[in-house]
Order: sequence, then C-alpha cells, then structure tokens
Amino acid sequence: MSYLESYRCNLYYEDTAESDPSGAEKPVVLFVNGWAVSSRYWKPLVTLLSANYRCITYDQSGTGKTVIKGYKPTFTIQGFTDEAGALIEHLGLKTSKKLHIVGHSMGGMVATELCIRYREALVSATIIACGIFEETAFTSLGLFFLGGLIDFSLQFRSIFQSEPLKSLFIKRAAAKEIPKEYHDIIIEDFTQSDKEATNAVGRFSIDPESLRAYTRHVLYIASPVLCCVGMADHTIPPEGTISLYNKRRTDSAAPTRLAKFDDLGHLPMLEDTAAFALELKKHFEFAEQFYKKKALENTGS
Repeated sequence: MSYLESYRCNLYYEDTAESDPSGAEKPVVLFVNGWAVSSRYWKPLVTLLSANYRCITYDQSGTGKTVIKGYKPTFTIQGFTDEAGALIEHLGLKTSKKLHIVGHSMGGMVATELCIRYREALVSATIIACGIFEETAFTSLGLFFLGGLIDFSLQFRSIFQSEPLKSLFIKRAAAKEIPKEYHDIIIEDFTQSDKEATNAVGRFSIDPESLRAYTRHVLYIASPVLCCVGMADHTIPPEGTISLYNKRRTDSAAPTRLAKFDDLGHLPMLEDTAAFALELKKHFEFAEQFYKKKALENTGS
C-alpha cells in the first residue's frame, strides 16, 4: 500500500511485491479500473493470481484513496494514461517485457493507450466489456439516452445507498450474485467518487470522437489481446466486444482471443472469479509462449 505523487495527484496503489518481495521477478499484471470505482473490486482476482503474478492495482484520480485536493488533474483519456504511465515508470516496468495490462469498461480505453505507449514492456492486453460499435442512428440515439442516464445518476446518486435502488443498481451491473461486501464497495465507490471526475469520465466514455479514436487505436496493439465479455451484460452491450474481437481478427497481425461468458454481466471478475481468473491465466501463458516462439524464430534467422 503506497502513494506516488505526480503533477496530477497523490496516487494510491497496491503492489503484491511489497508484501512478497520474491514476487518482484514474476510477470506483472496491471489492472485499470472502470468508471467511478476504486481498485478494491479486483481483490478476489488478485488473491487467485498473486501466486504466479505480481499484481498491481491503483485508484484513478477521483476515486478511492487517491488524493486530488490541491492538484489540478485533467479528467481525460490522455490524463488517465499519463497517471498510470507514471506508475509503470516508477515501478521500473517501462521496458521490462513482462507486463500484462487488463482494462475493464472505461478502463479498456485507458489500457489501450497504455498498451501503445509501453509496447516495449507489453506481453499481453485484456479488454473487458469495452467494445466497438458501428456508427448508426440507432447507436447515436443509444449514446444520447446513456448520457441522460449518467446525468440523472450523478444528480441523484445518493438514492442508490438505500434499498431497493441499491440492489437494482447492482443487478444492472452483475447478472449473477456477487458477495455482499462488494455490493457495498461498488455503491460506496460510485456515491463517493469525485463528481467532476465521474461526470467527465462518463462523458468521454460515450463521446463520439473518443470512441472513434478507441476504435482505431485498439487495432494498433501489437501484442496478443484477449477480449472478455459477459453476454448477460446490461451495462455495455456485449455485441461491441464481439465486434472488437472480429475486427482485430481481420485487421491486426497480432493474435486476438475471445473469452465469452454466457451467464455473466458487467462484473465477471466478481460474478465468477475462478472462471475469469482461469481465462486470464490461459491468455497470459499464451502470450508468453507467443513471445518465446518469436524469440526462437529471430534467433534461428
């Protein structure tokens, strides 16, 4: 449990190598959070992965224990990328070639930029519930209504602290039951996150220009990519992640894989932690073998 001060904030992060120094030599997994949530929701997954991987989680500006009072962070994709990039560089991972980056929901957009910026360190990327969508009148209308929902949620977010709205909020995010501890964490993070940051992140998550940039940039990731999707996701339409998978399979030279969970929603890391961890491990191992094979081919040539 540590802090890293930068021009943006005093960033709170957790690194399993702090409690287990032998973990410093393990492959590294950096988790990038979704909208209006702290890093606490990764803990069950970190518990399952930490025997084999050095796991790093952090609270983005405006969430959790990260301090922004007295700083002037910009709440943009670029700003959040700078923030996570400072952490990567502080931990000496910039050219490590042992970094797996996992981005969830809005965090998939930030993770994509990190994957491009730190391609020399990157072994694999995992994008969870952050798809691409064809621009149509229907999707534009959907984004318009989603923007209205974000505005409403932020104006009256205190109402989600009480039942039955608390349970309804969680049921929209998770298709299967999650531990009650994480019911409370998700609600607490959403209702206590910085309002300016939360509003800005919600807005750029549906901004057409930001989405177009993401649609282009996610194809530039030069390492193996895993697309994860819960087909019962009622927050982000799962078809977008399927489209991302198909688009990368067609247009990217790097391998792209798909993990599809038929009965899970927007929080697969909490809804079925064991199954989700297994898919991540498979992908990490696949990507590591991919680079070992490339190294042997280069040596042979």
